[in-house]
Amino acid sequence: MNLISESKLKQSLNLPQAPLTTSFENGQWLVLDVLRKKKLVLTPEEWVRQHLVHYLIEYKHYSKSLFVLEKGLKYNQLIKRLDVLVMDRAGNPFLLIECKAPEIKLSQHTIEQVCLYNHTVKARYIAISNGIRHVCMSYSADEKRFIPMTDFPDFDL
Repeated sequence: MNLISESKLKQSLNLPQAPLTTSFENGQWLVLDVLRKKKLVLTPEEWVRQHLVHYLIEYKHYSKSLFVLEKGLKYNQLIKRLDVLVMDRAGNPFLLIECKAPEIKLSQHTIEQVCLYNHTVKARYIAISNGIRHVCMSYSADEKRFIPMTDFPDFDL
């Protein structure tokens, strides 16, 4: 597991600064997950996930109760773990997000990863983020493909 260093705690992302509660315990940094109400080991991916969750709740008005984090899913014969899934108010998958560490470049391969997960999930929107760059896409039923978006989708009220 790649742990975060103290200098990375101050790393700015292309997201608003989140008021995260961090602590240093037993030789590692922890972060309080506001959704699961527990301390998690603060990896670079977790740093990105916590900032994204904060952004979606505070700036895009997503409801906390509709988030599913680090859920297992089965694709072919493999067990995978999705990073962030937001459900709509009817309980259907709305947005699937894959989080990467800030130093990981987003590539066709990383985009394909979230697309593979979405074969099982079937979310209307998918995104991948390393906290610095975000790739967001919307499914077009007419074109039967995902279309690039300029931002994360607004939540359907």
